[in-house]
Amino acid sequence: MKLKTVLLAILFSLTAVAGSFAQPVTGKEKDGPLISFSETEYDFGTIRTGDEAVHYFVFSNTGNAPLAIVNVRASCGCMASEWTKKPVVTGGRDSLRIEYNTKIKGSFNKTIAVQSNAENGDIELKIRGSVVKSK
Repeated sequence: MKLKTVLLAILFSLTAVAGSFAQPVTGKEKDGPLISFSETEYDFGTIRTGDEAVHYFVFSNTGNAPLAIVNVRASCGCMASEWTKKPVVTGGRDSLRIEYNTKIKGSFNKTIAVQSNAENGDIELKIRGSVVKSK
């Protein structure tokens, strides 16, 4: 009986010592899509009423799974947006089209919330500028 107890004690000791040599867990890189915009802010500057105010925010999928834009929400009804409904493959690029309504005079500073299946979460884009009366 004593021999069994001694052998079990040795076994547990060896297990504890072997466990202390294990490599520390540093975390695994997340699998999935990652969205990366070439810019997150755009300044239209001064625009005349009725002129076109369109900007394309270019993005790429730097992750390791297909990226899908789920929704784009503008901070007001003064903007329109278009984006691809097809997934963007790993390493692929596409763009998000934003148009500001230049019938509204004055300065503007607006945001666009981009929701996707990316690991790095939702992204906020910003546009600004000033619309002045046409001559």
